[in-house]
Amino acid sequence: MTQLQDAYIVAATRTPIGKSGRGYFRNTRPDDLLVAALKHALAQVPTLDPKAIEDSIIGCSFPEGEQGMNMARVAMVLAGLPHSVGGATVNRFCASGLTAIQMAADRIRTGQADVLIAGGAESMSLVPMTGNKPSFNPEVFARDENIGLAYGMGMTAEKVAAQWKVSREDQDAFALQSHQRALAAIAAGEFADEMTPVTVASRTPDLATGEVVVKTRTVEIDEGPRPDTTLEGLGKLRPVFAAKGGVT
Repeated sequence: MTQLQDAYIVAATRTPIGKSGRGYFRNTRPDDLLVAALKHALAQVPTLDPKAIEDSIIGCSFPEGEQGMNMARVAMVLAGLPHSVGGATVNRFCASGLTAIQMAADRIRTGQADVLIAGGAESMSLVPMTGNKPSFNPEVFARDENIGLAYGMGMTAEKVAAQWKVSREDQDAFALQSHQRALAAIAAGEFADEMTPVTVASRTPDLATGEVVVKTRTVEIDEGPRPDTTLEGLGKLRPVFAAKGGVT
């Protein structure tokens, strides 16, 4: 019988969360965001010898395009870690990063490793939902009991709302409260200790001179919470997952 040991998180960080498609990370590669977080996490434990890191496990919902080619291994190399640090990219859709952390913890608890890196990375701006070339097996739709394979979180939310009779008004009130709480936490600096600042560059051509003007900004807060959110504004949003649904 294997004697289990404790696993500890000695450093943790994340990058800010940007809006999909139009946000400040719309042109930023997800592996570059992962590299930034890696470097910031390693800086929190300056006494750790990078050679002691045995492997990395990184979750990704749609591991293709800019986040393909075993992004975990690519990021370890780009972060300057020794080539002895391997990498595995795992996919469990929304739970990919959490699964990666669980897998790393289990390897340590069972004595298979001493030091591992675990986390997740994703760009919904560069890699769309379901990926660039989705192709469902026809058997998925052959029987009703299989349809869960093709269900996204939006339709799942619609089914939950219908089953437990969560009204659109209740959903909007919860959304408004969530925005208000997030904005209050940002204003109080609650997320500062867990955040990796990321410098983003924008490039604009100057047609008169033919030069490319580069402007940079440092992103330190999440982009999602909106100060102008109101119940009236939320009420005007159309459902986006079911024609007569309530999830916006």
